[in-house]
Amino acid sequence: MRVKIVFFDALHTIVKPRLPIFQQYAEEFSPYFSVEPQRIKTAFKDALKQVQVERPAYSGQTTSIHGNNVESWWGDVIRRTAIGAGADRAIVEESLPQIVPRLLHRFSSKEGYVLFDDTLPTIEALSQRGIQAGLVSNTDKRMRLVLEDLGVLSMLSPALFSSEEGVEKPSSEIWHRALQRAEVQATDALHVGDELDADFYGAREAGLHSLLLQRPESESSNNEMATNYTITSLMGLFDFLK
Repeated sequence: MRVKIVFFDALHTIVKPRLPIFQQYAEEFSPYFSVEPQRIKTAFKDALKQVQVERPAYSGQTTSIHGNNVESWWGDVIRRTAIGAGADRAIVEESLPQIVPRLLHRFSSKEGYVLFDDTLPTIEALSQRGIQAGLVSNTDKRMRLVLEDLGVLSMLSPALFSSEEGVEKPSSEIWHRALQRAEVQATDALHVGDELDADFYGAREAGLHSLLLQRPESESSNNEMATNYTITSLMGLFDFLK
């Protein structure tokens, strides 16, 4: 395929948590109460799913994750995670004013995230070929801060974040906006991400080329996807470019 731009997903595609999220939660919980990290892992997944159902993150509704609601939205996830992991409810409620800002700060910076080793080499190799790099991510405004802190945001243009756009993948609308801002046609664009429905199929429905990223360390399993369009590292995308 010949393309003018490659769009990337953010989390688990170009960046990853510096430590597993449940371990980072455990570190921030530890001055106030003690719960088993593995119980935090399970409780976090449950809490995130519950809050996403009750308060769709990127819907544009007043209870979504836009603007000042970030702290409220994630505070709800953090509260449910701690209680679900077995912490005393009263202690959790008393500690939240200290815990929530700390976790929000951690996951708004390189304190909480790190680039994959192949991120910068891939973007630089694309640039050498005259191919632009962009971003289409289902995340809130903190990911913009993370990428800026990691020194990669300026290399991604355009960069679209679903919380800012009020629409999320797999909706074709977010890719249509990305294409318009990049001033390219869908057939001249490739999207790379780790989620089968949101990234791979979503981009294809919008008319873009797409590749599914399945890193060896990934916990996700997308076995129904044909391996013809699956890569195990970002550098693998060059096998598909002419």
